[in-house]
Amino acid sequence: MTTAAPRRTTYAVWEITLKCNLACSHCGSRAGDARPDELSTAEALNLVGQLRDAGIDEVTLIGGEAYLRKDWLDIAREIVAQGMLCGMTTGGLALSPNMAKKMKDVGFCSVSVSIDGLEATHDGLRGVPGSWAGAFRALEALRAEGVPAACNTQINRRSWKELPALYELIRDAGIHSWQIQLTVPMGNAADQAELLLQPYELLELYPMLGELAARAHAEGVTMHPGNNIGYYGPYDQLLMGRNDNKPVYYSGCEAGSRTLGIEADGKIKGCPSLPSKPYTGANIRDLSLIEIMANTEPLQFNLIPRFTEESTAHMWGFCGTCRYKQLCRGGCSWTAHVFFDKRGNNPYCHFRALELAAQGLRERVYIVQAAPGTPFDNGLFAAAIEPLDAPLPATPWVTPGVDVAVPADRGAYQPGR
Repeated sequence: MTTAAPRRTTYAVWEITLKCNLACSHCGSRAGDARPDELSTAEALNLVGQLRDAGIDEVTLIGGEAYLRKDWLDIAREIVAQGMLCGMTTGGLALSPNMAKKMKDVGFCSVSVSIDGLEATHDGLRGVPGSWAGAFRALEALRAEGVPAACNTQINRRSWKELPALYELIRDAGIHSWQIQLTVPMGNAADQAELLLQPYELLELYPMLGELAARAHAEGVTMHPGNNIGYYGPYDQLLMGRNDNKPVYYSGCEAGSRTLGIEADGKIKGCPSLPSKPYTGANIRDLSLIEIMANTEPLQFNLIPRFTEESTAHMWGFCGTCRYKQLCRGGCSWTAHVFFDKRGNNPYCHFRALELAAQGLRERVYIVQAAPGTPFDNGLFAAAIEPLDAPLPATPWVTPGVDVAVPADRGAYQPGR
């Protein structure tokens, strides 16, 4: 058996507990209670050494809420001691000045606080009154201790029009970077389709994002487009922070090729966002990390040589015919899968929305099968291609009178519905 890890995997996101003090309506992992069989302290510390041996350079701790695990600082301290960068993504609700001091002492390289809109919107999405104020207190505590702070924001129907006002607030709170990402129908969000943006609404969203990216660059804040933001539209260079006439382009999903996801009970995936069941390679309790990375099929699909027929064989629908297919390889696997139950056809693509609009068309997605209600789960959506100016149903995400039977090829593209 091969024991050499893929050399390009350098970044791991580690859910160290599923316990959480928030109740987010868009939480993909349905966090709340700890998983029944989370790794012990000894197992977690052993995994830190395996991450180092596998060539990981940076580890971000997440939850749930990572600081609700009693040994979270011990895990972080060991990551730093092993020569890796250690960061955290947090809701910040109970991140106190004393906690920030401990994080400084351990050597956290950065802490990103999740803020999803202005106060009423954020508190509504996060399910806990006062969570918005808590997030800003966390930013202040981090700044006071000199811990580099960032923000991350979910973009959805409730939050997107508040982004310009939110940017000013988080900029003034002293962040160094801002990651934005479109909410997708995974976990709790799969149960609330009305929360999600429709693909055609990207036409209105992206000019705003481009303006914000240019402003952030001028004001010293780095905007990071999440893995479902962008794709060959006119604002890509701004979103990627490139203002030096050296264009860069999205070059495909990085699950397993650059990134690694770890669940609190030891399951290993190529990306932390991916659904658990189809994308788990193995559990760290059963195989070493290097063996999982090198030999398990769910971590191999992005290691197929680029610009080969095999590298695009999974693509279908619009993506299967796209001029960028060899470069993009179907966009974000996570986004495609949680809509259509398989990867290779991403409805949240700006280029795709622009191309359809140029033909006088729009794409609308609607739910045909509910999610089962487990962490990192998804239901099933179908896609309708309609005239751009056609009247919308009263509930665009659920189409009355339309046959919503699950197609035999589950997730099949359905133009003209």
